[in-house]
Amino acid sequence: MTKTDANSAWAKDRNHVLHPYTDFSTFKEEGSQVIETAKGMYVTDTDGRKLLDGIAGLWCVNIGHGRREMAEAISDQVLKMQYYNPFGHSTSEPAAELGYWLASHAPGSLNHVYYTTGGSTANDAAIRLVHYYFTMRGQHRKKKIISRNDAYHGSTYVAAELTGIHATKNSFDKVAENLIHHVSAANMYAKPQDMSEEAYCDFLVQEFETRIQQLGPDNCAAFIAEPVMGAGGVLVAPKGYHRRMWEVCKRHDMLYIADEVVTAFGRLGAWFASEDVFDYQPDILVSAKGVTSGYIPLGVTLISDEIYDVISRPQCEGGVFSMGLTYFGHPVACTAALKNIEIMETEGLLANSRDVGSYFHEAAQGLTDLDIVGDVRGHGLMLAVDLVADKATKEGFPVTSQMGARVFKKCIENGVVVRPVGDRIVLSPPIIISKDEVNTIVSALHSAITDVSNG
Repeated sequence: MTKTDANSAWAKDRNHVLHPYTDFSTFKEEGSQVIETAKGMYVTDTDGRKLLDGIAGLWCVNIGHGRREMAEAISDQVLKMQYYNPFGHSTSEPAAELGYWLASHAPGSLNHVYYTTGGSTANDAAIRLVHYYFTMRGQHRKKKIISRNDAYHGSTYVAAELTGIHATKNSFDKVAENLIHHVSAANMYAKPQDMSEEAYCDFLVQEFETRIQQLGPDNCAAFIAEPVMGAGGVLVAPKGYHRRMWEVCKRHDMLYIADEVVTAFGRLGAWFASEDVFDYQPDILVSAKGVTSGYIPLGVTLISDEIYDVISRPQCEGGVFSMGLTYFGHPVACTAALKNIEIMETEGLLANSRDVGSYFHEAAQGLTDLDIVGDVRGHGLMLAVDLVADKATKEGFPVTSQMGARVFKKCIENGVVVRPVGDRIVLSPPIIISKDEVNTIVSALHSAITDVSNG
C-alpha cells in the first residue's frame, strides 16, 4: 500500500466507519491506526511500524496471525462449498465435525451446540435458551438472570444488559431492567485489606444467596459469569468461588452459564477452563474468539443433555424450535475452527500457554516496583496492570490524566501493542508466545510506565 493509499484509507475510515468504543473527543482529529499486515506475533501499520501484538487482536488470535495452513483450509472449503441454508434439517460436514469435537471435549454433558456468529450473539442465544427451557418445564415465572458488576458479555441489546460495566451504557436505553440483575464482581484487589480470601469468598457467596432470596428463587433462572473476568479487569475470583456459586445455583434450580468467550481454547492452558481449571460444571458454556483464532467470526453455545432433553420436545402440535441464524454453522467458519484446533493440538499450544503463562506472571510482577503500579494480576495468558495515584489507598488518577492511553502510546513507540482500559493496562498475547517475547512486552511496558510517571 502506498502512502497515498494509506492516507486515503485513514480518511475513508474516519469519515465513514463507526468504530466500537470510539472516543469522539479525539477521533475526528486523530482517526484510526491503519494496520496493513499481520504475521505471527506481529502486526505492521501503514507507517511501517512493526509491533508485537500483546493483545492477540482482541483476546482472540491464539495461533498467531497470517497462518498459511488456515488460509488454505478456508480457501479449500470456499471452493468446495462456501455456504448452504442451515434451516430445514440441512447441515454441512464441517458443522457436524466441529459439533462432534465440541461435545467430545466440553465438560460433562455439554453435548449439544447452537452456532452463532460471535460471543454477543452466543450469550443472547444462551439467555433465550434458558427462558425456553423453563417455559417448557412449565415454570413461566423463572426468567430472571443474575450477572456481575464489571462483567463483559457483549454488545447486542440483551448481552449489553448482562454486561456489568455500567459506564458502557451511559445514555443508551435499557431493556429488560426487571429481568437482569447484578451482584458484586469477585475483585481480590478491591476487597478490604483485613479480609482473608476465604472470608471474601464467603461474603460474595452470601451476597448471591441474598440476592436470590430478594428476587425470589422461583423467579431466578440463571447465573452468568466469566471464569476469569476479561474486559472488567482480568479479575481472578477467590479460591473455590465458582464451585460454591455453582452449588448455590443447584440448590435453587438455577442454571450456571460459563461465559468462556475469552478463556476457552487455550488462553488459560485448557480447551475449556470452567471444569479443568476451576472445578465446576456449567449447564451452558459460551465461547467464540479463540475457537477460530479470529480468522472467521464464529460463536458456540453449548448446552447440557438435561437442557436438550427438555427443549427437544415439540412445544405444541406442529411446533418447531424456532431459533436460527442465516450463518448458523457456517461451513467456512467451522472449517477454520477445525483447522485452528488441529494446529493447537499439533503444536502443543495448550502446554505452551501454561508454561509461558506462568513465566509471564512471574516476569510482570517486577512492574509492582514502579511508583504508579498498584496491582499486577491474572491467570494463564491474561494479565492486567492497575495504574494508581496512591498505592496505599488504591486511588486512581483523574479521568483527564488519560494515564492508560498515555502508556499505550509509549508502548507503541516501544514496539508493543497493549490495551488501555481507563487506568488499567490489559495484556492477552497469542498463545504461541515465547519467553523472549514475554520479556519484550514486559520491558516495553516497564519503560512506558516509567516515562509516563516521570512526566
